[in-house]
Amino acid sequence: MSGPTRREFLMTTAAGLAAGSVLGMTRNAKAAGRRNGWLGLEKRRLGRTDMDVTVLGFGGAEIGYGAAPQADVDKLLNSALDEGLDAIDTAECYAESEVLIGNAVSGRRKDYYLFTKVGHWAPEGVDGWSAEGVMRTIERSLQRLKTDYVDLVHLHSCGVDVLEKGEAIAALERAKEQGKTRYIGYSGDSKAAKYAVDTAKFDTLMTSISVFDQEAIDLTLPACREQNMGVIVKRGIGNAVWRYNEDPGGYHAEYYKRMKALDYDFTRPENRDKTGPDGPAGIALRFILALDGVHTNVVGTTNPDRFAQNAELLKAGPLPPEQVEAIRARWKEVAEPGWVGQT
Repeated sequence: MSGPTRREFLMTTAAGLAAGSVLGMTRNAKAAGRRNGWLGLEKRRLGRTDMDVTVLGFGGAEIGYGAAPQADVDKLLNSALDEGLDAIDTAECYAESEVLIGNAVSGRRKDYYLFTKVGHWAPEGVDGWSAEGVMRTIERSLQRLKTDYVDLVHLHSCGVDVLEKGEAIAALERAKEQGKTRYIGYSGDSKAAKYAVDTAKFDTLMTSISVFDQEAIDLTLPACREQNMGVIVKRGIGNAVWRYNEDPGGYHAEYYKRMKALDYDFTRPENRDKTGPDGPAGIALRFILALDGVHTNVVGTTNPDRFAQNAELLKAGPLPPEQVEAIRARWKEVAEPGWVGQT
């Protein structure tokens, strides 16, 4: 991908993306389970794992790169857990995200599933994708998160070359055997994600899907369904690029270009300020959760009050099939060969 990476962009944008304001959907309060609060968030079994996760999860990049105050993270995560959140995702390279999460909710470890990622941090002189790098990174993450184990560790967007070598995968498997993580996964997109799925070694795939990023729907979701792999969506709001009157450049540029070509009615200027489930944000997130094989969508925010506000937005449930089909048909009509999944 040309331009700054997601990590580079977030490190220069304290609040991350406005996408962080949209976090999931609700559909059936009875499906929420004992850990859910009054918001009644739907839960889905995360593939072949034993985890029934809420259809929205919390992504920890923004609180890390945005240097959120600990007090705000305490309020944000504890209130979200009270309201039904039960999946928290972070990574070793999201600045102090793991530390903030550990300080905020380690005392409530039984109330949520905890995911992290490895590969982009390692002690000086150690390759992050080596067995030593993976194992030492996991140990560091456990210390930072103040826990004895995590529920899931993902390899963090490594290339096919790393996957082919097999060392990083073997290290994750060893960590699983040792009880440091209960499950292992791959986080990434396009050809590398397809290779990872085809190895049949991972329990989950975290990948980019949005109305502007649909490669994974055909490339990896079918194989995930066949293997009963858990699917966690990232970048689900497509950077909310309908907010811009002109190309914003940088991290947003690719999705903005695609939006202009796709010309969905719900992203046109006259509709972009609509709120509620039929506004552009509501449609974008409801589209994802209508896709067969998607289990949860992790989205970040630094706003302590955002979780409850946006869960309310998503009570309309998944997008109706006819709307999903129309969005998919437009993508198939317009999408260029180079419109691959964006890391």
